[in-house]
Amino acid sequence: MTVYNYIALKNSKDIVKGKIEADDLRQARESIRNLGFIPTKVYEEKSKDDAKVASKNVKAKRISRLGLQDRIDFTSTLQILAQSGIPIIESLMFIENDAAKLKVRLVAKELRRQIMAGSTFADTIAKYPEQFGQIYIGLVKAGEDSGELEKTLSRLLDLQTKEANIRGKVIGTLMYPAFVILLAIVIVLVMLMFVFPVFKDMFDNMGKDLPWITQTLMDIGVFLRENWYLVPLILGSIIGTIVFLFKWQPSKRKIDAIALKIPLISDLVQFANFSNFISVLQVSYDAGVPIIECLYLSNLTLTNYTLKLKVDDATAKVQQGQHLSVALRSTRVMPKMILFMIATGEQSGRLGDMLMQAVNFIDKKLDNIIDTMTKLIEPIMLIVIGGIVLTLALALYLPLFQSYMVD
Repeated sequence: MTVYNYIALKNSKDIVKGKIEADDLRQARESIRNLGFIPTKVYEEKSKDDAKVASKNVKAKRISRLGLQDRIDFTSTLQILAQSGIPIIESLMFIENDAAKLKVRLVAKELRRQIMAGSTFADTIAKYPEQFGQIYIGLVKAGEDSGELEKTLSRLLDLQTKEANIRGKVIGTLMYPAFVILLAIVIVLVMLMFVFPVFKDMFDNMGKDLPWITQTLMDIGVFLRENWYLVPLILGSIIGTIVFLFKWQPSKRKIDAIALKIPLISDLVQFANFSNFISVLQVSYDAGVPIIECLYLSNLTLTNYTLKLKVDDATAKVQQGQHLSVALRSTRVMPKMILFMIATGEQSGRLGDMLMQAVNFIDKKLDNIIDTMTKLIEPIMLIVIGGIVLTLALALYLPLFQSYMVD
């Protein structure tokens, strides 16, 4: 008989620890269930040296990167099974066998392998920060330590669903102008490469100097038609340069700072960033994570460098003993209503409830900003397309108008 240490849940909320003798791990888990407990961690009692050797032997294998929707599916299934009282290993085995996507099944298989070797769920996913992210890992650890893993998984599911919704709204808002810009580029290229060269002989026979706009577009069109292979290279270079500028840290920092100075764009950036920030702050605070750790996890959601830097400074002030609301107010970037709610929550001892109210406020505000931007984009795009069409039309017909006027 082997002695096993166990950590289990009593009445689905109280944490109990103990030892039990069994022939193998499966029998140990069954014996713990017979005691009326839900096992969360069961491992063979070993000496420290043996534990170190076992830890070295169980190496983390490389697993596929999970997208946001993959993590939502994985967490949703895990939360439903945990809520039903099914232990983590059995839950992972179900995902391993029945998940729709192969990479999710492989992730579940590797996690189950390591947990069966004696690791906890939190410690196992901590080995894969690129796949799950520090926020996911931090909240799971907090939930496991407090014995509320089921509630934490539910909070994580809500958090990821909210992130997916915000991302979908922002992408949906940008899809229309992106499509219009792409269409405009195609129209301009077709006009320059196929329409303008057709008029070249006619304009040459007129024997007069062409207007500068006509001559410029004509030269560009002839050049692109003769060197058509340069078109994809030029477009690729432009797209590559834009992507590089948004990823290269020095240029990204300047772009982030400029974005906060543009009306409406500034509101979109601020509220989109702080929507995730406050959501993670609320979820981690309710999970029992210390406030400094809450701020650290929340700051990971900020994508704007300027906002991230200011909140980092606020986190340092909180660590030095300042109130959360006072520290965040010093950033001068947090919406005043949010600051008021946080200050009220601190004074009344209901910070968790007020953070939830702040999340609802930001979500409504963000929806209004996105609606406003959507309404503004349509006339702006019409003006842009109209300007392009007018320029091309003038370039083609100005020489004709000049010829008629002279005659």
